[in-house]
Amino acid sequence: MPEEHTPAGSLAVILGPTASGKTRAAVRFALKHNGEIISADSRQVYRGMNLGTGKDLSEYQTGAEEVRHHLIDIYEPEEDYDMFRFRSDFLTAWQDITGRGKLPVLCGGSAMYIDSVLRNYELRVSSPVDDGLDALSGEELRERLLQLRPELHNTTDLLERARMIKALRIASSSGDIYTLPSMRIMVFGITHPLPVLRQRIGMRLKQRLDEGMIAEAERLLVRGISHERLHYFGLEYKYISMYLKGELNLNDMRQKLESGIYEFARKQLKWYRKMEREGVTIHWVTEEELLRVNLSKVTALKQSL
Repeated sequence: MPEEHTPAGSLAVILGPTASGKTRAAVRFALKHNGEIISADSRQVYRGMNLGTGKDLSEYQTGAEEVRHHLIDIYEPEEDYDMFRFRSDFLTAWQDITGRGKLPVLCGGSAMYIDSVLRNYELRVSSPVDDGLDALSGEELRERLLQLRPELHNTTDLLERARMIKALRIASSSGDIYTLPSMRIMVFGITHPLPVLRQRIGMRLKQRLDEGMIAEAERLLVRGISHERLHYFGLEYKYISMYLKGELNLNDMRQKLESGIYEFARKQLKWYRKMEREGVTIHWVTEEELLRVNLSKVTALKQSL
């Protein structure tokens, strides 16, 4: 049971760069506060992709206790997933958890997904119209999308034609605005000094490779997932795909992948700092400090419609 009363309509958010230990911290926090985890990760929604997406499923089990999680293993790799789907799935999970009197704990590293909840992005429900997008070239679609969304950082939306068309229709729609209900949101950040973070990334990558991350990518190829699609799933699958095609040797693949993950972590931190500059209060804490937090005394972001 929670150690202190958590107001109805609350949401705790635990964010941080990759390999920061935020999942373990979120699980321990959820155990203390009668919570359940909602994953905010654009790739962990896919089944059969555990090591490459860093699901760390074993961390949801602490001793004899297991913390329930949501938005993990809910789609097949052949399906597209985007921020609009995430927001819908997030709201369903949040309503389910709060309806049972528990605390939702949103945890992940997909910064735009988290930001869309914290600042309640206005997503418009698109109406089916003949907008001429199907006739445009890939480059024309990219240019138009960047004109409408110059702040776009989720570059996966710029890689596949179907994703670009869908993003354009959402961005330019005059349909109904899709927003979230009012919430009392408490945001915590977990990170480390950059040299420590880089060391953690290297150790975690070695562990994932030793546990069979290359074999996992091979199984996806046997299943019929293309190399191009693997690249879409992120750095791990991209560089392993290049290794499997003979474009990189094993050592080069590991080095380039480790460097790529580190640069991605730096980009995540920049996004979080940008969120702070734009008014989001993030309480930066260590894992142990997080476990000593009294939720009733935390400064919260209050959404309003």
